[in-house]
Amino acid sequence: MARYTGPKFKLDRREGTNLFLKGKRSISPKHPIEKKGAVPPGQHGQRKLRKRVSDFGLQLREKQKVKRMYGLYERQFRRYFDEAAKEKGNTGEALLKILESRLDNVVYRLGLAPSRAAARQMVNHGHVRVGDKKVDIPSYNTKVGDIITLSMKAQKIPSV
Repeated sequence: MARYTGPKFKLDRREGTNLFLKGKRSISPKHPIEKKGAVPPGQHGQRKLRKRVSDFGLQLREKQKVKRMYGLYERQFRRYFDEAAKEKGNTGEALLKILESRLDNVVYRLGLAPSRAAARQMVNHGHVRVGDKKVDIPSYNTKVGDIITLSMKAQKIPSV
């Protein structure tokens, strides 16, 4: 199974909000949500606006939104959810805590990459070091106090 590499704005339109998959932190006038409103993609997108969504449908859309923002598969997401459910307290907050501590997300949050997909690629290509070890696993779980740096080669990349 391959990671989703298709049109990013199509996912934004499906969810009806900007998922920041292209990396811009503010909505540009070119964004389809600004142009067309929240019309879902596809031939029958207009008709989907009229339907009332059930509670299950709302929960599913929120889950899909989070999965798409972080670039996860269903199985990965399920594993993270099970891990969060074992912790004490609010499961939703625990889940977001786990997702935010992924190495690719930390690199994105540090501003070293313009998007989570770009951060994932930087990690995969071995440009990121945790402590003094090279880590090339995007799902690596970072801990408080970890020192995250870029390799010398990565510091010469113009986008960085």
